[in-house]
Formats: sequence, C-alpha cells, structure tokens
Amino acid sequence: MQPLGALTRAGRPARIIGFDDAPFTHRAGAPVALAGVVCAGTRFEGLLWGEATVDGDDATAAITALVRESKFHAQVHAVLLDGLAVGGFNLVDLPGLAAALERPVIAVMRRPPDLVAVDQALGGFSDAARRRALVAAAGPIHTHDPFVFQVAGADPAEVGPALALLTDRGHVPEALRLAHLIGSAVMTGQSGRRA
Repeated sequence: MQPLGALTRAGRPARIIGFDDAPFTHRAGAPVALAGVVCAGTRFEGLLWGEATVDGDDATAAITALVRESKFHAQVHAVLLDGLAVGGFNLVDLPGLAAALERPVIAVMRRPPDLVAVDQALGGFSDAARRRALVAAAGPIHTHDPFVFQVAGADPAEVGPALALLTDRGHVPEALRLAHLIGSAVMTGQSGRRA
C-alpha cells in the first residue's frame, strides 16, 4: 500500500473512506447512523452504513468494525472523519483508530473548534476525564488553507495537499460531503443544506 504522502507527491489522489453521522435524536443512548463513503480522489466508489450511540463511547469500535469487515479495507489509504465526534460527544480515539485500521485517520473540521466550549460541555459527563483524554490524544489542530484538521498516522505537512486532491470544491473533501448528503437523505428524506 503506497503511503498517503507518496501518492500526493506523485499528484495521484488516494482512495479513502469518509465518515459523517446522519441526523439523530438528541437523547443520550439513542442510535446515530454513520455513513461511510468510499472515494478514489473525488469519484464515488462505494458506501458503508453503520451505527453508534448518541453521547456514547462506541464510535471508535463502530468505525473500526465497519472498515475492517468491509471489502474496502485493503484498498483504502486513509479514513476521514467529519470532526472528532459523532452523535454529539461520542468521541473517536484518533490514534487508536489509526492503529486499529493500520491507516492514517484525519478529522476534518469546517473551522477551528472552540476548545473552551468543548471542555465545558465535556465537564457535564460522568466520564469527563476519559473524554478529555481523547480530545488531548487527537493532538494539535493543523491548518492548510482552506482545511482545518487533526491527524494520526500521517505527516500533517502531507495531509493538507492530500485533502486538496480529495476535494472537488469548497472546504470539504468529497467523501465527507457525500457522506453528509447521503446520511441526511436516508434519515430525513432529503439531503441537508450544509454539505
């Protein structure tokens, strides 16, 4: 498997899976659907569909199982996430997921997060220390205009150019944009506005 940086330097887009959570009921323990879109560069190639729990602690395990048990695992160069959490504050263990999948994992954000507000929100959970440790383990927030991201398993200097090759237009790689649209359409009957 060619590393992400080598593909980028050669001007070749990677094959990736981008995950986003679908619209969900804001009630702790409720199910939240996960849409995973497989793209080669910006070309749609496949779809994964799974589930985690709102404000739970199973996001990392759910994504790991979805990818590892799929036919796409051997083909993908990296996994993209729409932020560090699914279903409210079900936080992904970024380095843990990268190690489990043996692939780089990149959490892409539309803008830098308000870390003070995040920390205050996490204080309301009985396992706040565990959740705060996951936020810390995700590492520094990087920017490569127009992208904002955190990464485990790859050199941040190589991730920004790779994200550009995975993006058709705007600030969001195509796999994440499609995952958002598909998740919204399946759960509400139409695609969402923020894609």
